[in-house]
Amino acid sequence: MVPGLNSPSATARLLLRPWRDDDLPAYRDLNADTRVMELMGGPLTAAQSDAHAARTRQHLAEHGFTFWAIELPGIAPFIGCAGLATVSFTAAFTPCVEIGWRLAAAYWGQGYATEAATAAMAFGFSQLGLPEVVAYTVPANIRSRRVMEKLGMTRNEADDFNHPGLVPDHSLSRHVLYRAKKPLPG
Repeated sequence: MVPGLNSPSATARLLLRPWRDDDLPAYRDLNADTRVMELMGGPLTAAQSDAHAARTRQHLAEHGFTFWAIELPGIAPFIGCAGLATVSFTAAFTPCVEIGWRLAAAYWGQGYATEAATAAMAFGFSQLGLPEVVAYTVPANIRSRRVMEKLGMTRNEADDFNHPGLVPDHSLSRHVLYRAKKPLPG
């Protein structure tokens, strides 16, 4: 961890870092991509994307962790974001901290999401002392579910839920919940 950054810092190929203003155009493009946003309610406008980035920055200021910007050093200054956030809605499994990721489609299938999320999870357990992290998505989001499984997260079907931010009959309402407990020492 780089002192003062409140982030997991570097992995073998990536840099997880606080957001910069020059990340916003690439984040707008990522959030406008129908492939990226297909299972998250559809593309965001530039204003919605900027507001999400602002909330991400505010979360870091308030909690000491966030969904950090992901940089691919020497190749791309911004390929997406990954990290930790407090869950802002009420459900049977809250309060809790979620782990998540969102990458530009050009960087899918190369292990970047798993690599970034592994670093974020390790940061959560070792630096923040979290006892557990959760992840959730719609059942059809096979890519994200694979990442959750690669992280060693497990699903209990009894934990699946309807997202309270969506009406129950919305096509994206149903979510699967995955959990990872802090590893025991030794």
